[in-house]
Amino acid sequence: MTVYGPTVGDVVGHVLADLGVGHAFGVVGSGNFVTTNALRRGGVPFTAARHEGGAATMADAYSRMSSRVGVVSLHQGCGLTNAMTGITEAAKSRTPMLVLTADSPAAALRSNFRIDQDAMVAAVGAVSTRVYSAATVVDDVTRAYRTAVAERRTVVLNVAIDVAAAPASVVRPVAAAIEQLRVRPDRASVDRLADAIGRASRPVFVAGRGARAAGPEIAELAAAAGALVATSAVANGLFVGDEFSLGISGGFSSPTTAALVADADLIVGWGCALNMWTMRHGRLVGPEAVVAQVDDDVAALGAHRPVDVAVVGDCGQTARDVLTRVSPGARYRTAEVARRIADSARWQDVPVADASTAERIDPRVLTLALDAMLPAERIVSIDSGNFMGYPSTHLSVPDENGFCFTQAFQSIGLGLYTAIGAATARPDRLPVLGAGDGGFLMSIAELETAVRAGIPLVAVVYNDAAYGAEVHHFGDADMGTVTFPDTDIAAIASGFGATGVTVRTTADLDAVQQWIDGYRAIGAARPLVIDAKITDDGGAWWLAEAFAGH
Repeated sequence: MTVYGPTVGDVVGHVLADLGVGHAFGVVGSGNFVTTNALRRGGVPFTAARHEGGAATMADAYSRMSSRVGVVSLHQGCGLTNAMTGITEAAKSRTPMLVLTADSPAAALRSNFRIDQDAMVAAVGAVSTRVYSAATVVDDVTRAYRTAVAERRTVVLNVAIDVAAAPASVVRPVAAAIEQLRVRPDRASVDRLADAIGRASRPVFVAGRGARAAGPEIAELAAAAGALVATSAVANGLFVGDEFSLGISGGFSSPTTAALVADADLIVGWGCALNMWTMRHGRLVGPEAVVAQVDDDVAALGAHRPVDVAVVGDCGQTARDVLTRVSPGARYRTAEVARRIADSARWQDVPVADASTAERIDPRVLTLALDAMLPAERIVSIDSGNFMGYPSTHLSVPDENGFCFTQAFQSIGLGLYTAIGAATARPDRLPVLGAGDGGFLMSIAELETAVRAGIPLVAVVYNDAAYGAEVHHFGDADMGTVTFPDTDIAAIASGFGATGVTVRTTADLDAVQQWIDGYRAIGAARPLVIDAKITDDGGAWWLAEAFAGH
């Protein structure tokens, strides 16, 4: 039995700790002070961020890269509004995360902090709930946690400050374990998918976010079915080591990967939306291709494109069931296809025409050099911008837990936050961030958090002194609003207590190698910020794909 008290705020923190939340991030004010300290007393580690937006995305990334629920703790009103971009990203990504926020008392109609928090949360697709009273607090908190875990939702738990301050002394047993719901597909759906595979000559399986826990089952079915395997960007790394893995399908695809996917006569999306990014606005779906989709969310089926076979079910369970119905065959897994994949499916194997100058380095050359230098056991996080294809495709990852891609809302500035949250979840791996100068400067306050937390982060800043996506998208228009004077980001990083290195040529990477040698020797180091002055790429290949439908 566990005794919770003396206030509702204390009970909230202790119940969440007993339920098993993994790590909390936040900015503490008067409204969430007591509850945050109750979490800490319950054994939940806490990282104090410099901005609520950073804290929200840290918790999102932590939840994605660990098997536990991350928490972000916020003050009422402005604390919540500051965090909304991160909450929106998490909600759109179906991240099982808890947002623990204070709220103004119901009677405080003129409070400076008063806003309609429930309406704002609902507007971005998160679930809004609250603690109603001392009598219901344990059930209220448990319900919020259960919704986050079982339904894979981002849940905002509002705790009004007068309710939080109310006396509470609750004696309750520790709650039973709560797990994600696993939907088993019906037999007819399994048979339809097995029949579609049986009729195919060139099947391709594309796994997305919803399949990240089902890699072995999907890989086993693919081997039996003679299917090539690929992923959406967010599931990058899921099939590392499979000789028939194509890597990322979509805008980040190499020419070989794009050609092999486009030539498929069956495409099966496993927990994958098959949206315009993953299918290049439909250009990766051949005119005669059959399209199937497996997802445990019925609303996701056919949401982005028509599908011929729709299966409601957990990806792992569905793959196991279909395996018992499929007739084995080589199909797309031929020696010739294996050779093509080995020779050129990875961007690392595509020749680079080096466009470096004496003052600026080609981003592909930079990224390939870093890929060879950095330890293989890494966790790569990506910000948004024109640069983002280079670290996404030219940096190898060890598996699906080595890549964190917070791009559902397509906001720039989330990358540094993502890297800190991912590093917190996986301290056994070297965290590597790929960011543009715009996004990095937007979020740079959290570099202090990385320094204070002792995170040996490698932040690669692709610095073109511009919002590059807009520069390349709008062509010959007046660029005065999206170009900037060159900024010495390495010097700024040094001011935060990190190690700052400016890279203009490959020779400048010697300083990076020195940092890596030190990291290998002692296993810890100050964050390294690489201010890479990159050449103008004329608009990245993936960006041309992204804007093709606009």
